[in-house]
Amino acid sequence: MTRKQRWLRFAYVANILFVCALVAHQIRLYVEEPEFESVHAKQVPDIRQLLERKSAYRFAVVGNINNSVHVFRDRIIPRINNSNIDFLVSAGNAVASGQEENYRAIYKTLERLSRPYLLTYGANEHSDFGSFQFYEHFGPHFFSFLSGDSHFIFLDGTGKSSLTWQLDWMERELLYSDAEHRFMFIGLPLQTVDHDLPPFESDAFLEPKVFRDALVRIAEAHGVDAVFSANLTLFSKQLVNGVEYVTTGGAGGMIVDSEDSFHHYVVVDVDEQGVNISRVRLDVDEIAWRRTLKSAWSTIYAFFYVSYLRFLLIVSVLVIAAIRLHRLIAEERHYYPNFEIDPTPYMNRPLRIGMYSNNYFPFVSGVSVSVDRLRHGLRSLGNEVLLFVPRYAEKVAADQGVIRVPTLLAFGEKGEFRLTNPLSLKFYRELKAFKPDIIHVHHPFWLGSLGLLFGWRLKVPVIYTYHTRLEHYAHFVPLPGMLFRNLISHYLIKRFSNRCQGVIVPTYSAEEYLRVLGVRTSTLVQPTGIDADRFRTIDDARVEALRHQYALTGKKVLISVSRISREKNIGFMLGALAVLRQWGVHNFHLLLVGDGPATQQVQDRIDELDLAEHVTLVGLVSPQDIVLYYHLGDVFVFASKSETQGMVILEAMAAGLPVVTVRSSGIDDVVRQGHNGFKAPENRHEWAQSLKELIEDDELRAALGHQAQAFATEYDISHFARSVSGFYAEVLAQYHLNRPRVR
Repeated sequence: MTRKQRWLRFAYVANILFVCALVAHQIRLYVEEPEFESVHAKQVPDIRQLLERKSAYRFAVVGNINNSVHVFRDRIIPRINNSNIDFLVSAGNAVASGQEENYRAIYKTLERLSRPYLLTYGANEHSDFGSFQFYEHFGPHFFSFLSGDSHFIFLDGTGKSSLTWQLDWMERELLYSDAEHRFMFIGLPLQTVDHDLPPFESDAFLEPKVFRDALVRIAEAHGVDAVFSANLTLFSKQLVNGVEYVTTGGAGGMIVDSEDSFHHYVVVDVDEQGVNISRVRLDVDEIAWRRTLKSAWSTIYAFFYVSYLRFLLIVSVLVIAAIRLHRLIAEERHYYPNFEIDPTPYMNRPLRIGMYSNNYFPFVSGVSVSVDRLRHGLRSLGNEVLLFVPRYAEKVAADQGVIRVPTLLAFGEKGEFRLTNPLSLKFYRELKAFKPDIIHVHHPFWLGSLGLLFGWRLKVPVIYTYHTRLEHYAHFVPLPGMLFRNLISHYLIKRFSNRCQGVIVPTYSAEEYLRVLGVRTSTLVQPTGIDADRFRTIDDARVEALRHQYALTGKKVLISVSRISREKNIGFMLGALAVLRQWGVHNFHLLLVGDGPATQQVQDRIDELDLAEHVTLVGLVSPQDIVLYYHLGDVFVFASKSETQGMVILEAMAAGLPVVTVRSSGIDDVVRQGHNGFKAPENRHEWAQSLKELIEDDELRAALGHQAQAFATEYDISHFARSVSGFYAEVLAQYHLNRPRVR
């Protein structure tokens, strides 16, 4: 090793240690005793005492502080301190996100005020698991207090607190209040604003609509003077049925290039004449685009000011990546395959395969189905398979060759996602005694990482099947969404794939994605097989019973099978069905088969769009019975963009259904436009138009369904295991080329 290489390795290790130290510091922030607690418990008595001595008073309202330094700390706070304002209220988004260091920073900033202050629990306070920090440092997420002749009510619009409970509580508060003035604060606006909004704020209002409408009704019925909110990058004041709705979002966060977006704060004067609300504008003489640039710089500066240790963490990670990149560039690499490799010795004998998956039955998912089909297919060819999967709460029958790993942590609405115990030596000993020829992992983390480690320890190659587009699951990960979606997820896939000796992908578009990422590992394109004969088989009596159960006679039946979760894009599909109904098409009914954490949100969306008579949430259906629902349908509909392969689409085709989907990777490979279905862009009208054609044209629907069934036979399960087994042989031959082993 040269001196330069030694220095590179030293820098690499030093940066890794530094990253570990910074991560440990972040953990310490969350476990050590807090520096400040229950701030509102002190601020509320101060405000109450202050107002009880006054017949008239004034207070300031700010929104979207976002830990601002240049605007809020250096400009707004001095103005407040030098004015006759009695106290200040944040209407939401005082912090840039709910991380501990952000709460500490906003506390230090607010302590510069010579006036009492209160915070509304908003979207940013809630983000990144910030609800605990807010409760610990400031107090409950919703509360109220009376002072003099005024009643102040603070609500939680994030969904963290029970919406029904808040409505009942608020109505009781106002019903028994004899205060002359009543003010309400909630982080997300109740009323739409008459301004052009940037695309990222089109859904920045309070949801669900039922809760929003109920709040408006209560505010109007009980004489609320004003409702203050944040979350939009503008100022808006509108009077609706006697209630002033004020949206303020200019206290330091990002503003946009618009005349309606500028830095400001709101002043509320209360006296014998009533309530007067005005805004104080900053940067009056600057043009819009210059204000936007300055606010962008202020946002960046606030990030460094608040999270400089996090910044050092990012820099250190980038240094590690740079050193790694240098080593990759400096090493000689060969990209053409070695055509002298002979896989024949490994094809002529059964193999012992250790397999790892983070998902398996009784949890029903595409991965569970794929793993199960591969396992049984490999065993039918004479191979031995030892499968390591999580242990679930539900009791399942013992299955030879399946080892259930104890769970450390379960999350998800029903505990369906399991983090297993990776430290148990028992499972390593079982794998070692099994003497695997090859290890096959189905996820690039947790049990997948364990399988990769054991492959290195036992000196056997590791195969990875790329099942899941991780970037579409950012909402499950306790990290900033954009960071995970745009950087971490792709890096994780690339790094893991390149550490394996072979990668299996279900479609050519998935293979292209991996190559664009920089994955150099040998790849097999092989979709998960389906039992085409099973999906062609019809049990007419049971199908008719279901048709009667769901009252589907005379209707065109749409079927969709998926996990009910955010990444499946079900809301888009419901919106398109609403468009279809607006066009006068009413003779359809959608059966949405599946279960998941977003079931209630989907039901709320169905009610909001008034689609209850056109959509039924069927719930979870056993894999044995799912074929009945396919045969119950006329068209299969699907809107997910997170798939790496369209397994349920192929199943539906095998049952003779044409499909209507959204264009995306995985889907694009199995849907041939106008041949076995339609794939439309993510546009409600175009998607609805494709569906309308199939609903109204019986001959077209029958032709495409027949062609779909013929197409699906090409993906029969009989080809699946044989292809994977051949790939194992090629990988083994490559792996042991210079290190032959004899058993």
